[in-house]
Amino acid sequence: MLTVRVIPCLDCRDGRVVKGVKFSALRDSGNPTDLASEYERQGADELVVLDIAATPRGVDNRLDTVAGVRKALSVPLTVGGGVRGIDDAAALLGAGADKVAVNTAAVRKPTLVSELSSRFGSQATVLAIDAAALSGTSWQVVVQSGAIRCDLDVAAWAAEGVDRGAGEILLTSWDRDGTRAGYDLELIETVADAVSVPIIASGGAHTPSDLAAAVEAGASAVLAASIFHDGDYTVAEVKSHLAEQGIEVRT
Repeated sequence: MLTVRVIPCLDCRDGRVVKGVKFSALRDSGNPTDLASEYERQGADELVVLDIAATPRGVDNRLDTVAGVRKALSVPLTVGGGVRGIDDAAALLGAGADKVAVNTAAVRKPTLVSELSSRFGSQATVLAIDAAALSGTSWQVVVQSGAIRCDLDVAAWAAEGVDRGAGEILLTSWDRDGTRAGYDLELIETVADAVSVPIIASGGAHTPSDLAAAVEAGASAVLAASIFHDGDYTVAEVKSHLAEQGIEVRT
């Protein structure tokens, strides 16, 4: 088993870190550069920055935010939001991102995943999937920060994305986002069974035990925001708990 990564997430809007519930009721959580620096000091393995306003507004990701965060970090940085094509991805990579995450644009144009993988490599191509639960053990893809529900099965879309060259899946439960109700473990298990690439579990973390459960369900990395932004746990405390549960983490 690969060493599990612990990844803080910075959801950004207008150059500030924000956090809400199910992508709404946003509250300010601080300066992205300051938080990035602090999370690296705490032992973050990677960082994810998502411009949650770019796609709904139809604007570009703020490159100044990406560049500022990059200067504060030595660990890998994944950036998403407002990526509509190759040029947008190239701009983010040029600003300091190591990986580019695509969501809405990939659903609208699935060949974009192939194009990104061909141009920049699968290791730099992350398929971000926001999943809303349906009846039973099935989930549908939602886009535009959850505003639009698609007639697209999450597990099937994840498998197609990997076939097209995605090297990683950033899997967010829309239903659990910001709720602190724990990750959707069935969702993680279902997608893990459908793909062979690493899965970053996102949405619902409340305690370190939730992160451990996500790993047991099949996640290769665990992403959280509220528990770090609100100061409930440090990255180091989370990694210590995971290690106590027999989960190998990076030191």
